Amino acid sequence: MLILAFDTATEIATSALVSDGEVLGERTSRASSLLEDVDALLRQGGAHAHDLDALAVGIGPGSFTGVRVGLATARGLAFGLDLPVAGVCTLDALSAGAPGATPVIDARRREVFILQPEPVVLAPEAVHVAPGTLCVGNGAVRYRSVLEKVGAEVPPDGDERHLPCARFHAFLARDFGPAEAVEPLYLRLPDADRTVER
Repeated sequence: MLILAFDTATEIATSALVSDGEVLGERTSRASSLLEDVDALLRQGGAHAHDLDALAVGIGPGSFTGVRVGLATARGLAFGLDLPVAGVCTLDALSAGAPGATPVIDARRREVFILQPEPVVLAPEAVHVAPGTLCVGNGAVRYRSVLEKVGAEVPPDGDERHLPCARFHAFLARDFGPAEAVEPLYLRLPDADRTVER
């Protein structure tokens, strides 16, 4: 099965082309260049868009806009190429890239998204992990000092384990179905909705 996978929930977009568990290509960039990355991956893998069997897309949590870009791209490709889609939690992809680690995504507003064991949003100071626990993700990098104060270990900033690598989305993808059935994982309202409540 030839799967195109991508995640745009964090500031670094990841994409991968995976054939029957073998990674044919992988890229990191920005959400704004996702379609260019898709084209480059297909060329690198010697494939054409019509050779794809399915899509795997990161559903968040993460940046509201980033998650929407990824889902909109998945829906456009799925409708245009008649492909099934599976959504994968960005925190689960981070976990797959660092088995045993606690994934932490920067949620902005001095908060993080974390698995405990379900996805939740917390202030970094409210994150409690056992001493020696490895924490990965852009939230772990941003709040390194806070997490290390409670005994967590955080890899160096440039470590790949901080990225939700798209190859893991392809490996984790299950229950492929219609693109419109894939929903984003939001753990709070976007800023625009919060201002309406005031």
